[in-house]
Amino acid sequence: MANRHRGEIEAEIGGATRRLRLTLGALADLEAAFGAEDMADLARRFSGGSLRSRDAIQVIAAGLRGAGEAVTDDDVAAMAAPGGAPAYAGIVVRLLAETFGVADGDGGRPDGGAAPDPFPGGRRSPSASPS
Repeated sequence: MANRHRGEIEAEIGGATRRLRLTLGALADLEAAFGAEDMADLARRFSGGSLRSRDAIQVIAAGLRGAGEAVTDDDVAAMAAPGGAPAYAGIVVRLLAETFGVADGDGGRPDGGAAPDPFPGGRRSPSASPS
């Protein structure tokens, strides 16, 4: 079971329910892969609402590695998810939302204030509901 306090999610991918988590190391890898200056820049990259398939592969692979799986981007590229492309996008949205503290209700902030949404427009697929 995913531990939301650690920023984990669960997703059906590659024929199994897997945990994903973006650790600090995984975020550093994504910053390098996307040429982002910092974590805020990385969040802004995804806030535009567009997602390339290569982006999804890299984010999902980083999340799986952050949760302890020894997978490559190529391994993830070959994995199927029930629901196809919308499911992949949903996994990415949920993982980034957990990582950057955007959650249902209070935004996951200790002060109860709303965290800025790095995903304006609410592009969440039906399969992207929180676990």
